[in-house]
Amino acid sequence: MSTNPTVPNGAEDEEFRVFVALHSAALQASAIPPVYWRSLHHKITSEIYDAGEVFGIMQFQQEDEDEGEGDEENGEEKKKDNPGDEIRCKVVVTRESGLQASEPTSVFLVDHAWTYRVDHARQQLEQIPGLLPRMAALMGLDFHGEVPDPDTVELVMERMWKYNQTYQLSQGSPEDKVPVWYVMDEFGSQVRHSDQPTCSMAPFFYVQGQLAYTVLWPLQDLHEGDEVTRDYTYGEPDPLVRQCRLLPWIPSDLEEVSSVTAEPPDSFFENIARENKEQLPVEIQPYTVPKDKVYKVYSEMSQVTNNLSHPRFQLIEDEDEADIIWRYNHIKDYSKLSVERPHVLLNQFPCESIITVKDCLAAVARRVKGSPGPDWLPQTFNLQTELPQFIKHYQGEDNHWICKPWNLARGLDTHITNNLDYIIRQRESTPKVVCKYLEDPVLFNREEVGMVKFDIRYMLMLRSVQPLRLYAYNVFWLRFANRPFSLDHFDDYQKHFTVMNYAEGVELKQVHYDEFIPMFEKQYPQHPWKEVEVKLFKAFKELFEAATSRPAPYGICPYPSSRAIYAVDLMLKWKNKLKTPFLQQNMQTLPQSLNPCNRALVHLNQNKVSVSRLQFNSVLFTQRQITAAVASRRFVL
Repeated sequence: MSTNPTVPNGAEDEEFRVFVALHSAALQASAIPPVYWRSLHHKITSEIYDAGEVFGIMQFQQEDEDEGEGDEENGEEKKKDNPGDEIRCKVVVTRESGLQASEPTSVFLVDHAWTYRVDHARQQLEQIPGLLPRMAALMGLDFHGEVPDPDTVELVMERMWKYNQTYQLSQGSPEDKVPVWYVMDEFGSQVRHSDQPTCSMAPFFYVQGQLAYTVLWPLQDLHEGDEVTRDYTYGEPDPLVRQCRLLPWIPSDLEEVSSVTAEPPDSFFENIARENKEQLPVEIQPYTVPKDKVYKVYSEMSQVTNNLSHPRFQLIEDEDEADIIWRYNHIKDYSKLSVERPHVLLNQFPCESIITVKDCLAAVARRVKGSPGPDWLPQTFNLQTELPQFIKHYQGEDNHWICKPWNLARGLDTHITNNLDYIIRQRESTPKVVCKYLEDPVLFNREEVGMVKFDIRYMLMLRSVQPLRLYAYNVFWLRFANRPFSLDHFDDYQKHFTVMNYAEGVELKQVHYDEFIPMFEKQYPQHPWKEVEVKLFKAFKELFEAATSRPAPYGICPYPSSRAIYAVDLMLKWKNKLKTPFLQQNMQTLPQSLNPCNRALVHLNQNKVSVSRLQFNSVLFTQRQITAAVASRRFVL
């Protein structure tokens, strides 16, 4: 099939204009030169895969001196410098006329051999005919059978992080936006790394066909026999981070790097405030509400509209007339509200994202005790800003870690692993933190299952920042894993996670708090629940003291008209035979779907006596589910 597009007629011109209108942002973000756009459109729509006419895969033998004479260990490391080194392959130009970068047709489609989300990888390798043998051959593994072999599946899942590439959809539900990983075909997977690459490669999602490709184009003219290389860390300006990102292929000891992490500089919080586009309020005086006043409440949240029935509150549909605004989406312009409507009560605090977003929470927690942080927070590293420190720490510690997106809930895009390559490559998808996984959690004996993980949700209410006033609801909620805990098969969701109420066909185990306490104390008679709870409340207190110890945007803003309800999700870990609370997730505000948290919402609003009036002179977190991405690096809270 010819690779030259025909002279476009009017209809083809219109198709190309539509293509550019839909994809220009993606084409520019991938730095694909406009000279190739028309040919790329033609090759996609005509399904032209012509790379084989220009390139070939060449096997070669590395010379002994390059592997380090007499150094077997060094030789083994050299074999891992690039994907495919185990079978010694590289991609070269085979066309006699070479390849000219200025030629509009010098752009090529690379097919994807395997596209998946991580939580489906094992199942696909075990069940899709031919997939495991193909991946094993592509990755240089010695496997020639057709029946899936568990050991080979494990090896592929370990080795695939040297081959994986990723992209993310920008539209759809939170589940749709979870990053997609893919392995290029045998041709694309053998393109090796170079600090001075001859070509560039980038994923491209064709919206009209709902198909993903990788696009390859030359950065310079190439002659027959020249190697095709790409930069595995394209666009990385920091030499140290670049060195870290190349570790899956090029070993390095990072001798000069320290694992110590301090609280980030003020610019970290200032940049977040700019990205969130929050306008801070002007100073206002507290307002005393008449005792007989009936509050007009505006809210778009069903938890409020379906449950708020106390006579002191009247639901209205006009936000401009409200005395209380209870929003689902992030409030931005506190400045305008403080000037025009200073006594309207709000369900959010300015700059509360410093505790509701995981990277900020870890940074603020370091104010409690300095690096590595307080006992109640697992050691945490920001993969965007602290990758070298994490790698240095990883090299000397027990290595089970959990990678979490900064601001997603429900276990979405969350990964548990002891594979360093896996963790490093997570930096290329959504921004993440990596936390020490709890290898020895306090377990709960489910008679029908065995010893399982569980987590606890407490509802907290922040009444004010200056002075700090925090209330905790003495009813807590519980979530349980469905399979016995063990430190293996980290992709087994029902073993390692507890959020079961969003997956179809999965059991959601529920135990009421007043039934749980005697069951827990029967299983662990040396640890009365009240003693455990004292430690939990102490952790809440310390966190909010830290979060309000500095002015906005470095701390929560003390706006007198703000109130907030937060959910704190945590797990317990054994430490010297005592239970120690660790905060496992970010603070969140009440979720959109109806669940038992609604009782806490109503009771707190109505000031019922069932609210435990524990006043700490400190403050609290928020739980808001993600609905859409904002510009740059964060999501709307």
